Amino acid sequence: MTKPPLKVTVFSDYICPFCYIGHLRLAHLRDSYDLKVDWRFLEIHPDNPPTGRPLSELGYPPAQWRQMMENLQRMAEEEGVELVDRTFTTNSHRALLLAEAAKQARPEVFYRLNERLYEAYFVDGQNLGDPSVLRALARESGLDEDMVDRAWSDPQYERVIQENHRDAARLGINGTPTFVFGRRVAAGAVPVTALRALAADC
Repeated sequence: MTKPPLKVTVFSDYICPFCYIGHLRLAHLRDSYDLKVDWRFLEIHPDNPPTGRPLSELGYPPAQWRQMMENLQRMAEEEGVELVDRTFTTNSHRALLLAEAAKQARPEVFYRLNERLYEAYFVDGQNLGDPSVLRALARESGLDEDMVDRAWSDPQYERVIQENHRDAARLGINGTPTFVFGRRVAAGAVPVTALRALAADC
């Protein structure tokens, strides 16, 4: 039986834990739809250094942070993934450029890279701000060195990231993850049932 097509735009960042959960939850829709996702990358912490900085420096009040992490842990358990106990955050800019380049040039490689970037950061505890880590993940996913170099030197990919931010602002989007189903918008790692409801309305 042919599955109906479903186009979804997702605004996300690889260092956003709720984006990882949202990514996993969106994948559940593949059992009912021929899912076509337009990943739009937003850099949520451009001020982070590539070497990383303590999570405590993000400035969340302790009680709010504790509640966020409890929610995250519950969601991860629901999706069957074990998240590493991270103590740092990092700069995602190079990772986003790399993903954008792969998306445009090698879509089949992009999906492997997309998965590995999330896993490397949230499951393996690797630093996505480290170019050597990103090069290793690119090789593992099937992306050649020339493409990696191009991702970080060709201004066209920088322009796409900037355009993503402009489009997000135009749509009133100020956080990640955000899912856009036609004219319907859902912010945050919403439940699979909510995603299915949005899909049914498209």
